[in-house]
Amino acid sequence: MQICCAGEVMVEMAVQDDGSYRRGVAGDSYNTAVYLARAGLAVNFLTRLGDDPLSDDIVQHLQHEGIGDTLVERDAGRVPGLYLIENDAHGERQFHYWRDSAPARELFARPLQIAQCDVFYFTGITLAVTHTGLAHLVALLSELRAGGCRIVFDPNYRPALWDNANQAREHYAAVLPLCDIALPTLEDDAALWNIHSVDACSAHYQNQGIAEVVIKGPALTTYVYAGDSQLVQAAPAVTALDTTGAGDAFNAGYLAARLPGGDLEAAVGQAQQLAAAVVQHRGAILPRTGHAAIS
Repeated sequence: MQICCAGEVMVEMAVQDDGSYRRGVAGDSYNTAVYLARAGLAVNFLTRLGDDPLSDDIVQHLQHEGIGDTLVERDAGRVPGLYLIENDAHGERQFHYWRDSAPARELFARPLQIAQCDVFYFTGITLAVTHTGLAHLVALLSELRAGGCRIVFDPNYRPALWDNANQAREHYAAVLPLCDIALPTLEDDAALWNIHSVDACSAHYQNQGIAEVVIKGPALTTYVYAGDSQLVQAAPAVTALDTTGAGDAFNAGYLAARLPGGDLEAAVGQAQQLAAAVVQHRGAILPRTGHAAIS
């Protein structure tokens, strides 16, 4: 199985316990790609970077994680985006971004073709930062799906990345009918679609023809609707140090179990376990050592 994750990779500056900042590499779809690769799945990453030392470092991180970089395009004279994380006493994060001229914004500026792709993963943030290339993204998704590729989408709505909610709704409406698995967060859907219940959230995606809907609900509870199967599973609470990347890790844990054919309960359990580990660590990506791997 060949998985392609698409989106933006940025330089991450994560605050440490002593108030200093540690430089890393992160981005929502990239975070998911890392954990999928660590689970032993074949992952390639689709993005655009510059030709500067920071972009070189990002490519080295991809290679170090065993993620394919053949779909990474390098733009001369450009630099990647950067974001800085601050956390409150409960671990909730606040981001500050420098990404307006990042090359990833032109990821779908022209037609793209991807060979040998069984699963294509992207997010609402990918959709937002590349929104001027919507027609080319839709064409790519249509072509991939026609070839038997499964399309996986985390809606991940961030209002600050859009001119207004109507613009976002139009773009989401264009891609949702092309998706096979959706991994929404109820809080995000309340902001974008005025959806406030799990049942309404599930119906919204199922009405688009999406076969499998995995909802991150309140009180650390996950709700899954997959054909005739349903599951409700709560996760134990943990003390969060930094909630950055929790949803991305959840998605990876779920997909790493589910895509090869694992059952819903095991997939959700792995997703919740990985997300819990991530929020007890500063930054979006867990160290490669000292933490349980996902399978």
